Amino acid sequence: MAALAVSAALATTPTATASTDAASAHAGAGAPGDVVASAPSAFHPLPGQPTGTKAWKIHYRSTTAAGAPTVVSGTVVVPQDGRTGPRPLITYAVGTVGMGDSCAPSANLPYGTAMEANLIQQLTLRGWAVVVTDYEGLGTPGVHTYTVGPSAGHAVLDAARAATRLPEAGLPADTPIGIMGYSQGGQASSWAAELQGSYAPELQVKGTATGGVPGDLQEVADFNNGSFGSGLIFMAAAGQDAAFPELKLDSYLNPAGKLLVAGMKENCVAINSIAGSFKRISDLTTRNPLDQPDWRARLNQSRLGAAAPAAPVYQYHALGDELIPYGVGRRLRSDWCGRGANVEFDTIWIGEHVSGVITQSLQAGNWLADRFAGRPTHPNC
Repeated sequence: MAALAVSAALATTPTATASTDAASAHAGAGAPGDVVASAPSAFHPLPGQPTGTKAWKIHYRSTTAAGAPTVVSGTVVVPQDGRTGPRPLITYAVGTVGMGDSCAPSANLPYGTAMEANLIQQLTLRGWAVVVTDYEGLGTPGVHTYTVGPSAGHAVLDAARAATRLPEAGLPADTPIGIMGYSQGGQASSWAAELQGSYAPELQVKGTATGGVPGDLQEVADFNNGSFGSGLIFMAAAGQDAAFPELKLDSYLNPAGKLLVAGMKENCVAINSIAGSFKRISDLTTRNPLDQPDWRARLNQSRLGAAAPAAPVYQYHALGDELIPYGVGRRLRSDWCGRGANVEFDTIWIGEHVSGVITQSLQAGNWLADRFAGRPTHPNC
């Protein structure tokens, strides 16, 4: 989602090193979703724009794709609207922002430089609290595990747990929860939806609104090889390698590939997309890692559709999506429906990948509002 992260690419906000180091020391302590560090923060869609909210940066315990404990950072935002009763919570998964720590949502939301902040504000204006995960390795030690589905799903669910365990937020354990995300956030929110019943069954998830979902990474890579979106392939390869070092990505890269991937780990999506665009895998490798059984097995572990989400799903995808093929979204819908999931699928007839998150944001919010109100769903499997 390059156009949604241009400002993030320019961000130079320093990271909270002391807080991060303290959080990392507690990675193995406690339970997933436990808050290990927190500090007051702020939420501004544009620089200095008031929002009538309070915000906190948190570090919380989560779980890697391999099942090991880790610590992830994020931001909790709560409207200050005088409401005294319970309010819904959205655990929000952002689209691709990049791999450098300066790209993390928590590094940009306080300064009005996070491009999805205006979409998050639509949610806080409804009186909903929002927690935004930074994902594993983005704003915390290590390389961001970009596109590693189980890692992202854990981070999204544990962010919701953490928000309800942050005393200052005032959100009880039985807070009604919605899951929301698009693009990379679509993968993360969809994985959260699939994992919730087994990983976080205590969360009161009422529904998931997910769009532009890269449900099959192998097909997405084949589609983007040599095209405008080819930089995302190399970011994804670096993310998979970060989660599974035995893949040894570096052993497949030629000198130009090593230089490109090293730069991608330090930069945000606008720079990475430009640097990696219109390159073929063969341009940057000595042999294609995606042809190897171990790589294909790991990509397959991030493929969605193997489990039915426990709560209803609103899934949307642009017919003209130039980064994530429409057929990938339709296949995920079919897989979920075949497993008995409650899915409402919506085709965005006019527009492309980036515009889809904007034009569909109101409908996605309205769908979640209906779930919080207990209204009936309208599945169209």
